[in-house]
Amino acid sequence: MAIDRNKLRWNGWGWASHPDTFPTRSGVWPWLASELGMPSLLATPARPLEDVWLTPSRLTAADRRILGRLLDSEAVRDDKFERASHAGGRSYRDLLRLRGGDLGDAPDAVVYPRSHLDVLTLLAFASERSIAVVPYGGGTSAAGAIAPPRLAHNGVLTVDLSAMHRIENVDAQSLTVSAQAGIFGPALEQTLSARGLTLGHFPQSFEFSTLGGWIAHGGAGQLSDRYGGPEDWLTSVEVATPRGMLRDSDFPASATGPRMTDLMIGSEGAFGIITRATVRLHRAAEATTGRAYFFRNFASGVAAIRDAMQSCLQIAMLRLSDAEETKFQRALDRLGDSPSILQRASAAILNSWRYDQPCLLLAAFEGAANSVQLSKKTFSAIAREHGALRLGSGPVRRWQQSRFSGPYLRDTMLDRGLGIDTLETATSWSNLQTLYDGVKTALEHAIAQTVPRPLAHGIVMCHMGHSWADGAALHFTYVFPRALGEELGQAEAIGRAALDAARANGGTIKHRYGAGADHPPCYAQEKDELALDVMRAIKNTLDPQGILNPGKLMPP
Repeated sequence: MAIDRNKLRWNGWGWASHPDTFPTRSGVWPWLASELGMPSLLATPARPLEDVWLTPSRLTAADRRILGRLLDSEAVRDDKFERASHAGGRSYRDLLRLRGGDLGDAPDAVVYPRSHLDVLTLLAFASERSIAVVPYGGGTSAAGAIAPPRLAHNGVLTVDLSAMHRIENVDAQSLTVSAQAGIFGPALEQTLSARGLTLGHFPQSFEFSTLGGWIAHGGAGQLSDRYGGPEDWLTSVEVATPRGMLRDSDFPASATGPRMTDLMIGSEGAFGIITRATVRLHRAAEATTGRAYFFRNFASGVAAIRDAMQSCLQIAMLRLSDAEETKFQRALDRLGDSPSILQRASAAILNSWRYDQPCLLLAAFEGAANSVQLSKKTFSAIAREHGALRLGSGPVRRWQQSRFSGPYLRDTMLDRGLGIDTLETATSWSNLQTLYDGVKTALEHAIAQTVPRPLAHGIVMCHMGHSWADGAALHFTYVFPRALGEELGQAEAIGRAALDAARANGGTIKHRYGAGADHPPCYAQEKDELALDVMRAIKNTLDPQGILNPGKLMPP
């Protein structure tokens, strides 16, 4: 089952029919304007597609006829909607371009292969004609990884893999599934759930992202503390390259040298197009439960998570919001039409306990019933040791019900003159506070330097959602008034300051989801020259003409 792209927003997140739930919350927007130091928010709607001019396709009539014969005439599309809807991913900078009608980087055509043979045929054609090829799964990239490059090629073809969505084999004994790379998250999980199985990979983009995209961008699911990421569950891939098919064995373990599977995780389509993958599964959890906690500050919540991760508990998720993110979330709840009794009660409890800057932690536990109960009890004891106030399971249930709808809020903010962007980084436990302070301070300063009004400022929020025994990831979200007419320059200045701060304070520049085109120096800054030479050699071997997603992953 593939998603009908005609029902998606070509320049925003998700379903075009998804309602904007925020107009009913009359207090949200005035509160947000006040928090940002603005008298009121602005009206900045996106340009409709019919008002956008699209550069003519550079694909010649002869090339289109050849492609039609090699594949299928219906598999090659170059109408305005197809080209516009594949003109970028869903990073903040992508959305600025799409909403503003800047489609100068739209692909010249979109191709929908149905098999790995189709992909190989396409790559051979593109290599011969020096046409760049951009792999496209669900289009949810948050780092500019699928923005079609112009560069020196004779054209750009976007290869949309959504027609390759077949599950080929479910091995219930070995707990593996083999599927084509274009299968979307809901379709995969629906099939597995019917057999009492799960991959357990639930990124926020779950509804609109694909198996191949999860691998190519090195994504992490919201329950990664239990189920891991591609480096944990990927056993083998089949990859189409201009030199032919690259395959790796699907043995559970092998000592016959480095595995090609590892090379494809986070490769962003620069080495080849993933057409098929085999992944490890889990049996559906016997028990699932959750509980929320308030901590007096971010540091005490961090300490509790560190103790838990180093105690080998049966944990699916520990998601800690800092004071700013907790304040933002509570304000959205409080300013709704009818705050719940629990919301009003928690506010009263926090006041009585003098939690001036509370930080909310959501804990989820999955697995065998006995292990889940023991883990929940043990973590509650750890949380108490660090001064936490225990809440019920209600906040976790509400988060689970709305966890995939968060990106829709970004579109409504963009409609009101606001910018919203993210940065995810990671470091060791011993360095976490240094990284947190350094990046947050840099973001606040950079935003203050770029906002258009002297009294305006940004809101910088952070949460920790992925943790290990030796460290954790910090995910920063920042909201700010846009410098209208200079938005891309503003985004570049803020992003550069954040990346510089992450590097200067001992964090990786990118924890997940690839570097893309938004942050092209990332790979070079974290690898020495010899490592870059090795990667260039791999690139040149698999893609001699340099047609595969050029400009991504590493410098030329």
